Amino acid sequence: MRVPRILALVLAGGKGSRLGALTEKKVKPALPVAGTYRLVDVALSNLVHSHISDVWVIQQYLPHSLNVHLANGRPWDLDRSHGGLQVLPPYEGAEGEGFAEGNADSLYRQKDLIRDFDPDLVLVLSADHLYTINFLDVVDTHLAHGADLTMVTTEVAEESSRYGVVQTDGEGRVTGFDYKPEQPAGRLVTGEMFLYDAQQLLTALEELHEQQGQLEDYGHDLVPWFVAHRTVVEHRLQGYWMDLGTLQSYWTAHLQVLDGQGVTLDDPHWPILSAQPQLVPARIEASADVRRSMVAAGSTVRGAVEHSVLGPGVVVEDGATVRHSVLLDGVRVGPGVSLVNVVADVGAQITGGSRRGSAAGVTLIGADGAVATTEDFDRSAQLPAGH
Repeated sequence: MRVPRILALVLAGGKGSRLGALTEKKVKPALPVAGTYRLVDVALSNLVHSHISDVWVIQQYLPHSLNVHLANGRPWDLDRSHGGLQVLPPYEGAEGEGFAEGNADSLYRQKDLIRDFDPDLVLVLSADHLYTINFLDVVDTHLAHGADLTMVTTEVAEESSRYGVVQTDGEGRVTGFDYKPEQPAGRLVTGEMFLYDAQQLLTALEELHEQQGQLEDYGHDLVPWFVAHRTVVEHRLQGYWMDLGTLQSYWTAHLQVLDGQGVTLDDPHWPILSAQPQLVPARIEASADVRRSMVAAGSTVRGAVEHSVLGPGVVVEDGATVRHSVLLDGVRVGPGVSLVNVVADVGAQITGGSRRGSAAGVTLIGADGAVATTEDFDRSAQLPAGH
């Protein structure tokens, strides 16, 4: 059997407004994960371990920090003479192409490049999630069912109204799809990984653009078109999956990693690859008390740290206490400061000898030190054990 030619498109241009200050100066796929990784590393690592090497990253919002991290694909062995990683920035062409209005619109604006590449299959991924998957298994499902679209699905424990909710016939055929419904019919959702027959994708994009004049997000037009007019099947992901689109889920995912309940980052057969900073090892001073935590290179701990993740270059001074918190690169916690259930943005200088955060929810501390308790996170999510 001929091996199909697969083109992977990683959508990495969203603003991530539900994450507040964390994405004011960086795009969501560039967000730190577990201290030393970036969120985009998850999608790229799963692709290269699945032997998919033609990877295009579609950008729009604040691309600079992401481009520095991508390093032309070198950390994932995608800096190749033939194929490999390509970065597709927004552009203005003869027909006025420029900023997209949604992820389906982003695909439409790249339709000519897709057609010229001439793939058999197009794998479209968001760069917003934590998971482990072999995409060749998805290809097998797609080919076995003769599908036009195969969507990776997963069951979520929480209320599913912020996702694309999927209905099936029990044998793998997708029979219905509701995008962020107010009253969802079940908890089976799309993991925002879609494998399209390339020609059918191009046909859908052209027809929808002709009918509507403007495409939006995949859930508003593209996926419903396939469900209504083509053969759509699911590939069920049984393992861990988390959408890091809210402050609550971002914090929860980190504490789940600490508790051994989250995504696996250190599987020697399927590692998460990354352009990690070259820093000296973390320094744990005699006055420090560190428990159940991850401390990245370049950090210095003189105070108490419990059940927390410290990114590169974090400093926790003597007399400071950090519990159930996620501190991003370069954060400094001054003497006498107590943090509980906090996410602190890159470079935040937290001083003043007082408590920030509470057991009632997650508190965000911006790079400027401003404190905000976000109202825009998933309140139905449960706090991990030991909070």
